[in-house]
Amino acid sequence: MEILSAQVNGLSLILLGAWLTVEAVERLIDPPEVKGGLMLATALAGVAVNVAATWCLSRANRSSLNVEGAYQHILNDLFAFIGTAVAALVVLTTGFARADGIATLVVVALMLRAGYGLLRDSGRIFLEAAPAHVEPDRLGGRLAAEPGVREVHDLHIWQIASEETALSAHVLVEPGGDCHAVRRGLEDLVRRDFGITHTTLQVDHQPEALLQIGGHDGAPGEVAHWADPHGPIRLDGAHGHRDRGPYGLGDGGPSDPDGTHGHGAVRAIRS
Repeated sequence: MEILSAQVNGLSLILLGAWLTVEAVERLIDPPEVKGGLMLATALAGVAVNVAATWCLSRANRSSLNVEGAYQHILNDLFAFIGTAVAALVVLTTGFARADGIATLVVVALMLRAGYGLLRDSGRIFLEAAPAHVEPDRLGGRLAAEPGVREVHDLHIWQIASEETALSAHVLVEPGGDCHAVRRGLEDLVRRDFGITHTTLQVDHQPEALLQIGGHDGAPGEVAHWADPHGPIRLDGAHGHRDRGPYGLGDGGPSDPDGTHGHGAVRAIRS
């Protein structure tokens, strides 16, 4: 419900902005008679009320998209009343009636910006994309660099709520290593450095020797520890390819730098 509410808030800001744009343009083309005194009094009363409401909501936890949506609505109401007050002063002092329409267009720009931000953030969660503050490459490299870790692959990072991110990965540790200790260390790392508490890690020992089977064309000698036509990412930069996320979505790579179209799946290997 939180994400749906954020989508509704964002969409309502954009639709309201579109309607106000039409009204502002009509007022610019054919400005009506404006009573500057009444307009100023109403605007100042609205400013006082919305300043108090904005101050109260600014102290709340705005990492929730619901709270952020309500905050953006009240903040834009405040901007609208401030713009109305400025326009009223211009009308009173100069008689320039089109000031009302101009002030409305300025407020519309702020509304569209806020609405787009809410739609973008909630859309990221709907698409199960990697969160904006987490770089899958960097996180995968940190995991692979931990003591005892030989390989990290099938790493997926996706946002499931405005305040919760999930991570899953398959980790191979050195033969004879303590899988449970490595798992606890990796969970502590992603919680401490990346703020991810919802983790699912499959930790196994790396086999002494990998099974060699035929390649894609039936040729012998192809290593088939995983089926991946793109090949792994190596920490030493030997390969520049990346996995694709689940369902064939993007992964925050060069063509998708902020991971907005997928889970951010990467593979990292310690050499």
